[in-house]
Amino acid sequence: MEEKVFREPASKFLKVRCPKCKNEQIIFGNASSNVDCLVCGKEIAKPTGGKAIIKARVLEVLS
Repeated sequence: MEEKVFREPASKFLKVRCPKCKNEQIIFGNASSNVDCLVCGKEIAKPTGGKAIIKARVLEVLS
């Protein structure tokens, strides 16, 4: 019986807290477009072509 090996994905979902209104939301770590807070509209992630620049506090990395 063959044993299959699965690679863990390099991209993750992140639980972040908005620095302005303290709203918590889940975003994609490799976001390809600007991500704004759903409550106050402040930009919390900016795309770079790879990993996004996160402008909020990362509370948890989700797998």
